[in-house]
Amino acid sequence: MSLTERINQDIKTAMLAKDKDRLAALRDIKSKLMLEATSGSGEVSEEAANKIVLKLHKQRTDTYALYIEQNREDLAADELSQAKVIEEYLPQMMNDDEIREVIAAKIAAVGAAGPQDMGKVMGPVSGQLAGKADGKRVAELVKEALANK
Repeated sequence: MSLTERINQDIKTAMLAKDKDRLAALRDIKSKLMLEATSGSGEVSEEAANKIVLKLHKQRTDTYALYIEQNREDLAADELSQAKVIEEYLPQMMNDDEIREVIAAKIAAVGAAGPQDMGKVMGPVSGQLAGKADGKRVAELVKEALANK
């Protein structure tokens, strides 16, 4: 079952259960998927769908942090509950060991010799791991690997 089909099924379930927070989050995901489908070929690839879900989750967590910082607990609670719903649809993320393997292979492939080659490694690695690993974590691990060269 594709992500879009899963979202549609879960929207129906949330409507029957009258779960407004869950329904709002699911409708947001669906609207972004439909927007992507209409702007492209009509089909949304799994990779594009995963990027959309990751972006929505990041937006919710950033907004939650902002509301907490501004002492708006009422709005923060809504953002947190929607972020938790969106989390269910996030793709499986790679662990640090798997990321390190990809980084080591790419360092060997491009012949990186030290921290000055960060750009040579980050470009291809971030493209390869898009949607599979957090970009900040990848950058930290690339720095760590290049510092040991």
